[in-house]
Amino acid sequence: MAAATLSPADSEKLSKLQSAVAGLNQISENEKNGFINLVARYLSGEAQHVEWSNIQTPTDEVVVPYDTLVPPPDDASEIKKLLDKLVVLKLNGGLGTTMGCTGPKSVIEVRGGLTFLDLIVIQIENLNSKYGSNVPLLLMNSFNTHDDTLKIVEKYKDSNIEIHTFNQSQYPRLVIDDFLPLPSKGKTGRDGWYPPGHGDVFPSLSNSGKLDALLSQGKEYVFVANSDNLGAIVDLKILNHLVQNKNEYCMEVTPKTLADVKGGTLISYEGRVQLLEIAQVPDQHVNEFKSIEKFKIFNTNNLWVNLKAIKRLVEADALKMEIIPNPKEVDGVKVLQLETAAGAAIRFFDNAIGINVPRSRFLPVKATSDLLLVQSDLYTLEDGFVIRNKARANPANPSIELGPEFKKVSDFLSRFKSIPSIVELDSLKVAGDVWFGAGVVLKGKVSIVAKPGVKLEIPDGAVIENKEINGPEDL
Repeated sequence: MAAATLSPADSEKLSKLQSAVAGLNQISENEKNGFINLVARYLSGEAQHVEWSNIQTPTDEVVVPYDTLVPPPDDASEIKKLLDKLVVLKLNGGLGTTMGCTGPKSVIEVRGGLTFLDLIVIQIENLNSKYGSNVPLLLMNSFNTHDDTLKIVEKYKDSNIEIHTFNQSQYPRLVIDDFLPLPSKGKTGRDGWYPPGHGDVFPSLSNSGKLDALLSQGKEYVFVANSDNLGAIVDLKILNHLVQNKNEYCMEVTPKTLADVKGGTLISYEGRVQLLEIAQVPDQHVNEFKSIEKFKIFNTNNLWVNLKAIKRLVEADALKMEIIPNPKEVDGVKVLQLETAAGAAIRFFDNAIGINVPRSRFLPVKATSDLLLVQSDLYTLEDGFVIRNKARANPANPSIELGPEFKKVSDFLSRFKSIPSIVELDSLKVAGDVWFGAGVVLKGKVSIVAKPGVKLEIPDGAVIENKEINGPEDL
């Protein structure tokens, strides 16, 4: 369909690409078709340019304040009924490479020797035990994480949860020069391929057969979240609201801080609720988009979606989310990855809403600076839930900036004898060859930047408040 709007040159490009992709026997027909459709849409230039003057701030009916949700029923049997409609799906396609780890990111140890995946399993186990419910866990892997994940989930075989895994699509990287797939140039290893973003969760759920299986078990809603967001736990108030109001899609949003200015926001646009990403914003409006005054909320990527609605839209091929072009380089060859995001699907669902949730539901661990937060006394671990310390008066977390010496998890752990107390910390900057003793307390604004060639050791029990430290003489 999209090919009809292509120029003759682009039609020829697509036709050559189609022939080359047909010969790639590593992927399924569904994947080949999905990829060609994505490229055809990209070539036809159907980029969503938003008419800035038509943007409206969503009302409380569209983005519902969390505090206005009615509490779930008190009766345990009613809660069991609610939970039996639910499936939890974690996006598990990412590797821990940015944090210096091999294998899936979800197996990095977060706290008390427990990994992201351990905590997710413990949380759902507790729910199922408490209410006698059967909430299954689905893991959407990529070809990068699939084999490792299958081995890892073996350890949960005696738990009271059904764990299902499925793979998201595997698409060939496009060589920019001649618009042909990288694997057809002899790059048949992993470098030739990419997973096309989490917008792929909907077709992959369907293609894997999991969607029909879940519907046949009477499941109604899927709660989708990133596996590294420790705040993304099952919330009965949200589930109850969606079931009562028959919402097909719900995006959890939370108030922006200065750290989140690039995050996508929800807008009302031409009668529907829509996600607006920074890439869609005309250049002259980028600063306005980043302003916390006008666009107050951002997408946490915690999404609740009705399974029947997913089936209807996937079968109608109606989920045409905005395409995110992601240029990369593989061994000196410039390639293109075309991706989509799950949050952008909101505008295709009926009766879609946002819920403005507390910040506690957004606690992602993207770097060792986040690991420092969740391993510190700012949080405790209860029943698999990471709970914030009430002793901290400031609702915002301290800002933490760690130098490249702390980037890998193994280096980070070796440089702290124990994680410092940071309950009263506002900001921390650490760079250079810095080593922390045990029982260190950090308060206010602290900067510890070792001079080049200087090994700076913070002694056991040191209390550092509103201080700049560049060498041993400053301690």
